[in-house]
Amino acid sequence: MTFCKEVRIECNDLWEASFNHPFVKGIEDGTLSLDVFKFYVMQDAYYLTHFAKIQAIGAVKAVDLKTTKSFAHHSEQTCAAEMALHESFMELLSVNEKDWANFEPSPSAYAYVSHMYRSAEGDLADVLATILPCYWLYYEIGEQLKDAKPDHPIYQRWIATYGSEWFSELVNEQIDRMNHLAENLPDKRQKELKERFRRSSYYEWNFWEQAWTMESWTVEDQNKVGV
Repeated sequence: MTFCKEVRIECNDLWEASFNHPFVKGIEDGTLSLDVFKFYVMQDAYYLTHFAKIQAIGAVKAVDLKTTKSFAHHSEQTCAAEMALHESFMELLSVNEKDWANFEPSPSAYAYVSHMYRSAEGDLADVLATILPCYWLYYEIGEQLKDAKPDHPIYQRWIATYGSEWFSELVNEQIDRMNHLAENLPDKRQKELKERFRRSSYYEWNFWEQAWTMESWTVEDQNKVGV
């Protein structure tokens, strides 16, 4: 069994929690509050800004030019495709300069980004094990929701993006690369990489949760419900 098949099975509990999270279900049936989705999109824009930088770090850590080029391409794709998507969402959601002036990352978004930078202190395998769940989980969600017909164009576009062929190609490329990097590594080293993957899988679930609750740094705000 490949490394990725093993770690995907081992993390299935976390992935199922993401698939069944009310935020994801709300996108599927179109009932998710637009205020909650706006909160998510702004937090995701913050996250993706750093995700692209981590991909660029992967390009630096690559030991051959082909892999450097690939990670640089992935970073560019994040900057171009993902940010273009969010820009269109910003317009549809009426995100303005005041919203950005008052923006701060949620505790969970901040923690996830910090986790990525901490992992990037390692080698390319550490980097990829940490960022792969984001690619792969979103692709699986896109596949699961591709036949959904939410009665809102913003949710239709979100689903179409992550169930697309171009995204599938990026995901499968990184899965193949992760398997290659982990192949023949000692059990202890594979365990370290699996732990990075699992922590990121947890943070992916937690990202839906922080949006659903519109998480803030103020304790009394935690009674908000994303409905």
